[in-house]
Amino acid sequence: MNHDDGNKSGYHPETRMIHGEFRSLHWNYGTHIIPPISASCAYRLESASRGAEGFQAFAHPELERGGVDPIYIYDRLDEPSRGMLEKNLATAESSECAVTFATGMAAIRASMGVLLKAGDAVVAHHTMYGCTYSLLSTWFPRFGIRVVFADLTKTEAIGELLSSDVKAVYFETPSNPILELIDIAAVRAAVDEANDGREEGDAIHIIVDNTFATPFCQRPLESGAHIVCHSLTKNIGGFGTDMGGVVAAPRSLEPLLLLFRKDLGAPLAPRCAWPHLVYGLPTLALRSRQQIALAGEVAAYLEEHDLVERVLYPGLKSHPQHELALRQMRDADGAFAPGIMLSFVLKGADEVRQERGRKMMDHLAANALSVTLAVSLGQIRTLIEHPSSMTHAPLSLEAQKKAGIDPGLIRISAGIERAGDVIRDLEEALSIASA
Repeated sequence: MNHDDGNKSGYHPETRMIHGEFRSLHWNYGTHIIPPISASCAYRLESASRGAEGFQAFAHPELERGGVDPIYIYDRLDEPSRGMLEKNLATAESSECAVTFATGMAAIRASMGVLLKAGDAVVAHHTMYGCTYSLLSTWFPRFGIRVVFADLTKTEAIGELLSSDVKAVYFETPSNPILELIDIAAVRAAVDEANDGREEGDAIHIIVDNTFATPFCQRPLESGAHIVCHSLTKNIGGFGTDMGGVVAAPRSLEPLLLLFRKDLGAPLAPRCAWPHLVYGLPTLALRSRQQIALAGEVAAYLEEHDLVERVLYPGLKSHPQHELALRQMRDADGAFAPGIMLSFVLKGADEVRQERGRKMMDHLAANALSVTLAVSLGQIRTLIEHPSSMTHAPLSLEAQKKAGIDPGLIRISAGIERAGDVIRDLEEALSIASA
């Protein structure tokens, strides 16, 4: 098949996520409609000099990885299925390169690991996924890295936080689990001012965890971020079967990311890369549209319910940052894409909210078909959980409240079920909770 690679830029991003590249340097699969899966830890070499060439080229700063045939030596360095997925993920995020990892947490660690060393500091939004908070609060101090937690929704104050030892600014948008939005362009303006006069090696980089939004809803690099990371386990994978993570970054950081992955031993296994490549990424747009529609209907229903104090969803006009959502969360066609995640708080005192939430979720676990009590997110099934006692348990109650996480908060990840079924299951559970 002799397609002109130069014409591929004329195709819509969603089409390119399905078909990938016309030709792949990672594997010649011209006779396959579906890319074949790789399953080999080591690769036969034609000669000793060929092996030496491969080791010399791997993660070399001057190597243009996307323009030369790879020399495969050992899975932990590089391999075909993972390489094809990385190429398509880079396309999805409009990035120069993408490097995948065994999990989302490994990707988050790598995104900061290639920038920070002992004596450096990172500024992070004070609300984030519980394991990321644990990484920053428990482990980074042991590595000699200072962590500054701050409210980055107050972008006018960010400049004051960017002292000379700060090398990274990290945040999720929307944040987990309270769906706060960070103005990426405003953060970039503050970082650019702080970087003025700094040497290139001391420059501050903005890292955005785009897991909640996915590249369907927003592409942070286009808004001013330098690096984007994801948990592929979530909506990009889509089916809850395989773990994974990715860092999308400038080409200049690719050698360090590859070395970090090799030396810390966290590559994405080929058997896990293949489902993301063949099932997850190609169906992301189709699934996301259905999930966003469901999330909007559920959010509107909950906002009118007598037992619900407030609903947090960027698609609602009541969301305190709805205008920012309208500006920042857009799909490839420019349509508003407020995401698949929402949270809500039941009415009552702290202990009443917690008890109502427990009763509600216990009823769903025992009786509901369309709503599943489980952690994680981004699956085709609608999932519900209690962040305070589950995903964000690493934070103390005091830290949770300081980060804006209400002890009675309930988080929903919208699936692709019929909205009427999900709302009926929620209605029954809410009636049990109010009894």
